[in-house]
Amino acid sequence: MVNPSPSWKWTRNQNWPRQLLAGLAGLILMLQLWMLGVEPASATGVYSMPSLAPGEPTWVVDQAGALSRATRGELGGNLEKLAKQTGTEVRFVTIHRLDYGETIDSFTDKLFETWYPTPEAQANQVLLVLDNVTNTAAIRVGSGVESVLPKETAESVAQETLLVPLRQGNKYNQAFLDASDRLVAVLSGEPDPGPPVVESDVQIEGTFARAEDTNDRSATILVVVLLVLATVIPMATYYLYQAFQS
Repeated sequence: MVNPSPSWKWTRNQNWPRQLLAGLAGLILMLQLWMLGVEPASATGVYSMPSLAPGEPTWVVDQAGALSRATRGELGGNLEKLAKQTGTEVRFVTIHRLDYGETIDSFTDKLFETWYPTPEAQANQVLLVLDNVTNTAAIRVGSGVESVLPKETAESVAQETLLVPLRQGNKYNQAFLDASDRLVAVLSGEPDPGPPVVESDVQIEGTFARAEDTNDRSATILVVVLLVLATVIPMATYYLYQAFQS
């Protein structure tokens, strides 16, 4: 049996460092993607919202998919009844992730002006918008509704009635049902039930580390280790490659 020639052995030795480099490069890329936390979901802009005009029987636009079908149905029924009785149209919108540079307030302003482009169209409108990524909300009220729904009350609905259930565990269905109940009461001329009562829990200081603190430290250590690996591996690979080339 003929032994492999030296030149064949040298060719084989030249190829495997390149394969090692390719494998390490792939590993580094995966580490970088993991640390950057690449999000597959796209952002929401006003351009991606459905068209809507005053009088249309669309009361809930759940782009984020945060609400159950039963909740959407209950909200739609309550808001449609309110519109027939008072002439005031309230619409709820949920979105998932704002466009870069957009805030919940700027998005809500643009959507309000897109759906209701004239002062006449805006007069009897109320628009409440929530971004379920940041759990931030904004509300806009037409000039014809301000006498019944003052700015302070409207802001309380958006920042307290809507957001308190979310701070207590992302209870989106409860949050919008509570906001609907309060808005319907106020806009119907009934007494304002006010924001939800928040009970503060008394915390006793302890000497033990909290679970979230331990998790944060562990996550920080892991990220530091991965950053070091992402720096050291390419350098080591380069010197290894140079050694095989020499």
